[in-house]
Amino acid sequence: MTATPASRRPHRPDWAGRNYTLLTAAAVATGLGGNGALIASAFAVLDAGGDSGDVGLVAASRTLPLVLFLLIGGAISDRVPRHHVMVAANALSCVSQAAFAVLVLTGDPHLWQMMVLTALGGTGQAFFGPAAEGMLMSTVSGEQAGRAFAVFRMAMQGASLGGAALGGALVAAVGPGWVLAVDAAAFAIAGALRSFLDVSHIPPRAPGGGMLADLRDGWREFIGRSWLWSIVVAFSIANAVVGAADAVYGPLVARDSLGGAGPWGLALAAFGAGTVAGALLMTRWKPRRLLLAGMLGIFPLALPSAALAVPVPIGVLFAVMFVAGTTVEIFGVSWMTALHQEIPENKLSRISAYDWFGSIALMPLAAAAAGPTESAFGRTAALWGCAALVTVVTGAVLCVPEVRNLRRRGGVSDVKGTLGSVGGAVDDAGRAVEGLG
Repeated sequence: MTATPASRRPHRPDWAGRNYTLLTAAAVATGLGGNGALIASAFAVLDAGGDSGDVGLVAASRTLPLVLFLLIGGAISDRVPRHHVMVAANALSCVSQAAFAVLVLTGDPHLWQMMVLTALGGTGQAFFGPAAEGMLMSTVSGEQAGRAFAVFRMAMQGASLGGAALGGALVAAVGPGWVLAVDAAAFAIAGALRSFLDVSHIPPRAPGGGMLADLRDGWREFIGRSWLWSIVVAFSIANAVVGAADAVYGPLVARDSLGGAGPWGLALAAFGAGTVAGALLMTRWKPRRLLLAGMLGIFPLALPSAALAVPVPIGVLFAVMFVAGTTVEIFGVSWMTALHQEIPENKLSRISAYDWFGSIALMPLAAAAAGPTESAFGRTAALWGCAALVTVVTGAVLCVPEVRNLRRRGGVSDVKGTLGSVGGAVDDAGRAVEGLG
């Protein structure tokens, strides 16, 4: 048999090395499981006799540990091997979701049990996020980073799309317990893949002045940039109300008016499809005013809440979710490009921790308040309020001159350059709105 010439042998691109392949495969696994689990947890509460307030409390139980531990997780991830943090966080999430699945499948789960187990998963995510961010950034660099990041993000968004659609269908077909079990298995697979990451290329970290000193240094960098803190403050509000609409009101509207978990899963999948389309668009379109283009893309994020308030037919809801996902991705790419361009690389992880912290700080309060707000004003009024708040805070941020005027530096023809080293966009939580800001 004649040997195949070396030039004709199939091979992976230079940037798709072993670590990158492992990270991408693990992110796809957790993306598929996690997006279905978000739907399953809401319907598990409803199937157990809970109401909108109970759904909100369970959603808040996941987000509260993120708020409490995210900054600590960021600091620790800069001091110990990141892949160890990632594997430990995946193990915690696996155990908590497996226990949640067992409770749902074998009996009548109590609200406090679901809240505790959900909180454990949120704790794992608080430590996982900053570690994963740094790990991906160290895996690719230079001119290769943009292409590698684009493919990684496409894979994750595709997994989100498939996970939401499959999760909704499975909840309707076999119940939420089995979907939670699938998510636990996905975390186990992801943790196993991440345990094989090679960190020999990462130089030993020089000792610093301590965790508090690192956090203070990051805070000074954060608060000294008006474009940075103003957008994060705006997303504290926008993420909170959109998260409440998706986690609490969406499943209730789906149950009462749209046909249940299956159609709602497809609606979330339409949002995921929109993010894929937005990512494709941003590989071609390179807006000169990064943040102006990005924030204009946030106005349509108000549309899903408005559509649920009506409520519109399911086909119209799919279209609205697709548009919102597309424009949100325009912001996501523009935002990460701005961070990469403006923030010193040695401070990017700490800035990212403050970014995440600010973006999710109000989510537990909003989720917990969703039920009482519905009782006080009605579900329709609450959803219109969500849409109005997104519109108002987005308009307010556009009044900040630095947001309108921050421009892309250098040549705009090199997509790889403008998107390079933006691995901080890792959103392995599998939730579209959690990492917007």
